[in-house]
Amino acid sequence: MDRGAQARGRSGTRTIDVMSAIRAKVAGRALGAGDRLPSIRGLATTMGVSPSTVVEAYDRLAAEGLIRARRGSGFYVSPTVMPPLALTEVEPRRDRAVDPFWVSRQSLDADESVLKPGCGWLPPAWMPEAALRGAIRALARTDASVMTNYGSTSGALALRRLLLTRLAEDGIEASIGQLMLTGSGTQATDLICRFLLRPGDTVLVDDPCYFNFRALLRAHQARIVSVPHTPTGPDIAGFEQILTSERPRLYITNSALHNPTGATLSLQTAHRLLTVAAAHDLTIIEDDIFGDFEPERSPRLAALDGLKRVIRIGSFSKTLSASIRCGYIAARADWIEHLVDLQVATSFGGPSPVATEIIAKVLAGGSYRKHMDDVRQKLTRTRRDIARKLQALGIEPWLMPRGGFFLWCRLADGQDATAVARAALEEDVVLAPGNVFSVSQTASSFMRFNVAHMNEPRTWDVLRRALLARATPADCSTHPSLKS
Repeated sequence: MDRGAQARGRSGTRTIDVMSAIRAKVAGRALGAGDRLPSIRGLATTMGVSPSTVVEAYDRLAAEGLIRARRGSGFYVSPTVMPPLALTEVEPRRDRAVDPFWVSRQSLDADESVLKPGCGWLPPAWMPEAALRGAIRALARTDASVMTNYGSTSGALALRRLLLTRLAEDGIEASIGQLMLTGSGTQATDLICRFLLRPGDTVLVDDPCYFNFRALLRAHQARIVSVPHTPTGPDIAGFEQILTSERPRLYITNSALHNPTGATLSLQTAHRLLTVAAAHDLTIIEDDIFGDFEPERSPRLAALDGLKRVIRIGSFSKTLSASIRCGYIAARADWIEHLVDLQVATSFGGPSPVATEIIAKVLAGGSYRKHMDDVRQKLTRTRRDIARKLQALGIEPWLMPRGGFFLWCRLADGQDATAVARAALEEDVVLAPGNVFSVSQTASSFMRFNVAHMNEPRTWDVLRRALLARATPADCSTHPSLKS
């Protein structure tokens, strides 16, 4: 091929790259119907191509009907070609074994024969069945309106008063006007994102983080950046650098028993984090869904901040029932007013009165505290036993958490967790490979294990075979248990 042909080939490839970039922005809603595209010179500089390449790309996209030219004004997205929002197309396509939607579907849709050590909840036998049945029987004797009416806009007053008492135990002084109930913890995050974010806004998450934070942020068309997480919280130097360079609108985190790592925020890190956040006008969502699994309460950002820029959310899906859904938001009173309006607009009222009545009866009856005491003790023994069995396979916990049911572990000799998870799935065992949780995709040798779902012998047989299928001879000699 002569040099002229090579040059034309490179130019054609660059044109296609520009076209692909514009299509991706339209598909991800970063560019909406009628929006003006970047100037020719501006996009050429951004993408490192010549202006003539951008001109050719724009002309081709106009010929396809995706964009339109306006004389003397520039190029605009055509008003009639906006595709439906496909969340799996917003980011570069990944192996579905590390896609958060795929992992969620495998866990939620699996039948009872499928083992789920990669899921994020306790087995039914660990939940307070007797207390729930008692609350349901009591519910059947209450006024029929509880079983037939819509929920009030802020949620049942009785449950909100119980939650205020629980918040006070964490040092969070809040009034009834600073608290609302939601359909779930996920809906609480969704409402806050609707309230605070616009498409293209930057949101900061931990790396690794709970994978559904990433999935939900895709739905809000946010730009996601991440900060490395340490055993005491986010890396503060990296946190400050990101706030300076990226100017995120929001930060979402777990302070207590972080998902997936199990780490707990230290008091020193909490103070430094809030100082930096205040300097950069950053709002923080503190998801406390795992807080009740702690043996002793650790620092809470919402308590140190006084609900000024920190929004506290939580639910009872992990501790009581994932079937009886109810979450909550504690925040500034003026923000709660707006969030209540959003809940009316999107759900026509608060959570089901049936759900809130059952949860309130369990919390008020005294059995909840005993239930959680029993669960914490059982998890302490189980974490220790499962960690020892994992170590025998060469799988090392990143740290031993103070509580909870997750172990964030590194596989032996940097094995690829996605490949191991794929092999296990062929035998009906759902695992959670590390890159599902990692924005930067730097956790390929990590895996999150739910210790409460690892008592079935078949789980260990399948895990051993999946590891062996990906192991080298050196791995087997180092960890003979892989052969057994």
